[in-house]
Amino acid sequence: MTTSTGSATVSSPPQPLLNESEALPVSLPAPPPLSPLRGNPAVFGLPTVIAGAFGLGLVDTGWLPPAAAGAALPIILTSAAVGLLVAAIWAAALGQNPLASLFAVFFGFYGSYAAFGLGLGHNWYNIPATQITRTTELWLISWLVTLVLVTVATLRLPSSFTLLLGFADGALLLLLLGTINTSTALTHAGGYLVFGFTAVAAYLYLAVMSAETGGKGLPLGKPVISG
Repeated sequence: MTTSTGSATVSSPPQPLLNESEALPVSLPAPPPLSPLRGNPAVFGLPTVIAGAFGLGLVDTGWLPPAAAGAALPIILTSAAVGLLVAAIWAAALGQNPLASLFAVFFGFYGSYAAFGLGLGHNWYNIPATQITRTTELWLISWLVTLVLVTVATLRLPSSFTLLLGFADGALLLLLLGTINTSTALTHAGGYLVFGFTAVAAYLYLAVMSAETGGKGLPLGKPVISG
């Protein structure tokens, strides 16, 4: 810039142009706070499912005498039920709603099984001895209906989840028929289907751990219903 004063000419240094960010200061929004929750609840929930189911399978296949049928209750009550409750809350907090639903359902199953076994063994519910069989049938029917519904709901999930629930449905059906007909063979067959359930749960756990430790994971199957 040049200005004239009489005969003297004074040059002032050029003024730099302001860029847009300097001319119009912008206040950027603060990034959202990071959630303290991380991880995959399945690495916690699946092993507890496996432990509880394996113990239940041993009882149902007659590995223990009927008088010792409550032997699996410590595992089911402390490991399976408590572990699944934690996993369900964790999954729900992460927004993994289908997984949270599955964990919550199996928490209810194992928790009610423990309450059922302990309650009958200690006569907490004052159920007459003549109605024990009918009470067992009530419990089995209630959970069979619930798990069939959950099985239908898994048809859009990878097919390994549907297979898992299918084994549970079949086991409960055979256990119910064994109770109604007083058939040890049907009860034992139901127990073997529980082992099938356990095997699928173990496969899912290995798939999850493979992915979590940097591997490619294992195939979980295509959904029965897609789109």
